[in-house]
Amino acid sequence: MMTTKHFGLSLVTVLTMAVAVSCGSPEPGFREAGDPVAVLPAEGSLWNLAGKGLNAGWVSADFRYSRSTVPEAAFRDTLKIAAWKGERVSGQFLLWTMDGTPHVSCVPGLLQSESGSIGTDCQSCRFVRYTLADTPEPECRCNKPEDHPFMLVPDMLDNIPSMDIEARTVRPVWFSADIPRDAGAGVYVGEVAVKSGRRTLKTLPVKLTVIDRTLPSPDEWTYHLDLWQHPSAVARTSGTEMWSDGHFEALSSEMSLLADAGQKVITCTLNRDPWNHQCYDGYENMISWILGKDGSWSYDYKVFDRWVSLMMSLGVDKMINCYSMVPWNCLLDYYDEANSEMKTVEAKPGTELFEQMWRPFLKDFKQHLASKGWLEITNIAMDERSPQEMDAAATLLQECAPEMGFAIADNHQSYRKYTMMRDVCVDISNPMDSSDVVSRRGNGFTSTFYACCSTAFPNTYTYSEPYEAELLVLYGEAIGYDGMLRWAYNSWPEDPCFDSRFGHFGSGDTYFVYPGARSSMRFERLRDGIETAEKIRLLRENPDCGDACAEKLDRALSLLLDHRINDPGHPWPQLLQKITDVSNGL
Repeated sequence: MMTTKHFGLSLVTVLTMAVAVSCGSPEPGFREAGDPVAVLPAEGSLWNLAGKGLNAGWVSADFRYSRSTVPEAAFRDTLKIAAWKGERVSGQFLLWTMDGTPHVSCVPGLLQSESGSIGTDCQSCRFVRYTLADTPEPECRCNKPEDHPFMLVPDMLDNIPSMDIEARTVRPVWFSADIPRDAGAGVYVGEVAVKSGRRTLKTLPVKLTVIDRTLPSPDEWTYHLDLWQHPSAVARTSGTEMWSDGHFEALSSEMSLLADAGQKVITCTLNRDPWNHQCYDGYENMISWILGKDGSWSYDYKVFDRWVSLMMSLGVDKMINCYSMVPWNCLLDYYDEANSEMKTVEAKPGTELFEQMWRPFLKDFKQHLASKGWLEITNIAMDERSPQEMDAAATLLQECAPEMGFAIADNHQSYRKYTMMRDVCVDISNPMDSSDVVSRRGNGFTSTFYACCSTAFPNTYTYSEPYEAELLVLYGEAIGYDGMLRWAYNSWPEDPCFDSRFGHFGSGDTYFVYPGARSSMRFERLRDGIETAEKIRLLRENPDCGDACAEKLDRALSLLLDHRINDPGHPWPQLLQKITDVSNGL
């Protein structure tokens, strides 16, 4: 596990600037930051004991490991994992060297058993990249992250085929195996070959037990995953014009990772920047509002339609959540044909202007959604708005478009007042009563929870341990929620591959994955948790499971509720493993 050591700002800045290096990524100019933590003399002596050549060993996938410190982890000779057919499983190994090794590649071999084999096309080894991040201790979060202590953490899973392992460095590698749904049950054995050029330096054994149960494809999962998408950030990082063909091609690539995790909700914007540009990139409008010369309103839905259609083609089609009738700054943009110019107005809920702007839009939007067949799955979405603002928005929505529902990230228990709220998400620290969850589910409504920048642990910051992402999912499962919301799938800072910090948010709070459709340790562990939640659901629904089976599942999940969820001192990884073992053993 990583330890946290830091220095004052000036020294950290000098060290970081001095040792920033190119890392051989396909993206020109991509660089991995230097370690802002100075290597102590004693650490240098430990590197001298690392021996000649490249070292390699399996370690836990629950934790992060320092790039500069000789690893002292509990190494395992063999990666031993169990999986259902159709499941993805992960492991982590470390490479480290005293004197450096060029052109290193990690190549999985066939996994073989008496019942057949699992090919190399179902396996991958991805080098884990390091980025700058806040330190884990609770700190002030202002708009100057450079004023706070920071560190170097591993997170991004790169897709490059090989890389140089520099002298006196550690490089984690993330192993994944996607079990084919037609694989035979049994024990499969194989290995990962660690090579330098064509020469094999190390082999790392793998032992995989395939269980005779099948997990359906992600588009059939029922877990309600809602990670908000940010198309504007993709336009910037891909160097494409906003809403161009090239932009939509890049969006398809980036959002495929999200669809493959079972995403259920399409994030849409009704006007420009409903969150008042709180991210590095603003949100561009998907719907253009036009005030005609005769005073009538019209709306251009071409971008909205193309975006929704794209996400649906990827398998994300349960809900369309549209932000927002109450944007954070209450500003609305429209094109004034009479004056041939864009105008911005402040339409606060409860004012006459609010109704004048939103009434014609809601009526027109309803008709457009009906023509596309999307009306019954579309919600007008709000994010932590006050009861007074909610009153005005709910009243107008019910009057103009009662066929649409509300979705809300709710920090005022508004769900108890407004019965049309199809999709309610509450803060992890203020849980919904289980009776309310059950009642809402009976009405066909969804109840989820969210963790955000106010939650120190567990969370999905870049400095969070990887297991925390899985813990969040299964804690919600233990409570009884239908799923989980996180406010940012890809709201990237300026250069997340180099520095994951942004403003007053904890580092990595604004995104899960990296530009170029590259996953992260956090995102893979989130997906692991969702798969386990799906396995638990399938076991409960299986008539062969019975009361004894359900009781074992309940007992395993209840272990997560026996401790304070915000206390990192408990053996959470062991409890998560217990839940996994029970779901596999049953």
